[in-house]
Amino acid sequence: MTRLLSHRREFLRFLAASPLLTSAMAQESFAPITTATDAINVMDFEPLARKALPPAHWGYLSTGVDDDLTLRMNREAMTHYQLRAHRLAGVAQADLNTQVFGASWDMPIYLSAVGHQKQFNPAGELATARAAKAQKAVQMLSTVTSTSVEDVAKVLGTPPWYQLYMPKSWVETEALVKRVEAAGCPVLAWTIDGLAGRHTETLTRLARIDTRNCLSCHVAHPLTGSASELNRVRPMFAGLSGEINPPAADWTYVDRLKEMTSMKLIIKGIDTGEDAKLAQQHGADGVVVSNHGGRAAETGRGTMDILPEVVSAVGGKIPVFVDGGFRRGTDVLKALAIGASAVGIGRPYIWGLASFGQEGVQQVLEILRSELALIMRQCGIPSIAKISKESVLATAPKAYTP
Repeated sequence: MTRLLSHRREFLRFLAASPLLTSAMAQESFAPITTATDAINVMDFEPLARKALPPAHWGYLSTGVDDDLTLRMNREAMTHYQLRAHRLAGVAQADLNTQVFGASWDMPIYLSAVGHQKQFNPAGELATARAAKAQKAVQMLSTVTSTSVEDVAKVLGTPPWYQLYMPKSWVETEALVKRVEAAGCPVLAWTIDGLAGRHTETLTRLARIDTRNCLSCHVAHPLTGSASELNRVRPMFAGLSGEINPPAADWTYVDRLKEMTSMKLIIKGIDTGEDAKLAQQHGADGVVVSNHGGRAAETGRGTMDILPEVVSAVGGKIPVFVDGGFRRGTDVLKALAIGASAVGIGRPYIWGLASFGQEGVQQVLEILRSELALIMRQCGIPSIAKISKESVLATAPKAYTP
């Protein structure tokens, strides 16, 4: 018995000294987040969003494809690069201003396109637009938006960038593109990573356990209805069939889009250096390294690992943007140092939207802005223009050589 008590005391002393136990106890003692400004990092909003949303809507937001491997790799890829800090650099403030297509941006972080945002908050894209305006951030609007581009532009105070899911017919494509151009959108981002279809297992599983009547907010059940049925009631499909993503599309479609509009055309969903070079050769004004947040194809490659080969392939002739897995200001600086012109965020601001509406989106942007400025000061970088490849080291994988 004495030996047993002795062992027990030793075990309790071990637990008391354990950093894991200390961390767990600290987590339990944290004050609950009741306002958006209580959040310390953008991940604080994720559990709040999950709690706020019904299973099917959370499934839409959280899904990857197949085993969600690429979704996870978007985050893991951030750890393949390290930053080189510099001391006594005299950087009291960091200037986050940058130039994109001749326009001045307050910071190199934009709100990437996320569809039908009213499923996350009743104000949907308008709440996002108000937050973007307050933070002087660029908003990219999805073709499957729940609010028209015209109404978003009014609230945002300037036309947003427009993400295009191409209709299957050229007649409908031209009608949609001309509408977007008439609304004043400066940039058209054609998303090409969904043309072959996708297998969103997580969404399917969570939708099956949702006990609500889906027809109360959808014209068709998401699992049994067709995409065109869902699209036809969305504001950007007025007068259109709702059929999108022509599976036979090839690089000549880029040529045709370029001839159709005076908007800047960027190709979203670039996954290799070879495709980036083809986009450039066919007249694209920019490319977005993206795997649709891990929900396009199960390649197992994070966008941060793809970025170096794309930057190398285009050789500075057109801007390269990137999205997928960005959660920290340090992530943003790594991408900028590799050669990205700006970084898009998706899930983090939707977590904020689902949790606290406009205020949540604003706080997500404010956190990332503050984190980026802080790490720039730590690395001795006074401005976005002064960021260079000297600031980042890659451990894996090796950079692509065209």
